[in-house]
Amino acid sequence: MPDRKGSPMCLIKLDPLMDFDSTVLLRSPGDILLNDHLRPRTMSIAWLARRTGISVSTLRQITRGERRINAEFALRLACVMDPTPAYWLVLQARYDLATVSAERGARRRTT
Repeated sequence: MPDRKGSPMCLIKLDPLMDFDSTVLLRSPGDILLNDHLRPRTMSIAWLARRTGISVSTLRQITRGERRINAEFALRLACVMDPTPAYWLVLQARYDLATVSAERGARRRTT
């Protein structure tokens, strides 16, 4: 379907059977944000907060794994750093799926 300018829209092609590599260490998106993006570039959470408009307290919650990266945060992060909004959302989805799957497995073992 063409967009308003007449050019075809670029969409991500997803495989319906797509899965994640379970051998890769599961880390929260906040841990990845802090350790793979901020620290190597010597960026502080305060700097990121000023650039994105996301509060320092919210960013701290994200980096501690206490808060999820939603679409709004993903867009704001992508405006400041290289990864795309989809990158942040896929990291969050992968983490959420693995966490819920592990919780379900633990519940099954206890019942």
